[in-house]
Amino acid sequence: MSFRRDRFGDLARRQLELFVEDEQELLHEAEAAEHAYDAAERDAAEEAYGDYQLVLESIADRLEELRDTYASTLDADVAGAYARALSRAARKRFPTLREF
Repeated sequence: MSFRRDRFGDLARRQLELFVEDEQELLHEAEAAEHAYDAAERDAAEEAYGDYQLVLESIADRLEELRDTYASTLDADVAGAYARALSRAARKRFPTLREF
């Protein structure tokens, strides 16, 4: 009998695939904001970085909402395992995001 160490890993990856499809506009906005920050002159870099961070916060907030909504449908004893799996998969897919 095989026991999976990460029972929610596949689910988390599929949810992130759907997230990418649903949030394409926001993800493109993040990419554009990152490029704007990278290209910004010294005097505009701080503002560009702030704009980039705001977009990253929006992405993290939406992922957090996704996580909390699904976790609320699970028993309390497994909701934590799911939340950790989604957070782990999101960090892997979106390494610039803050912890959520």
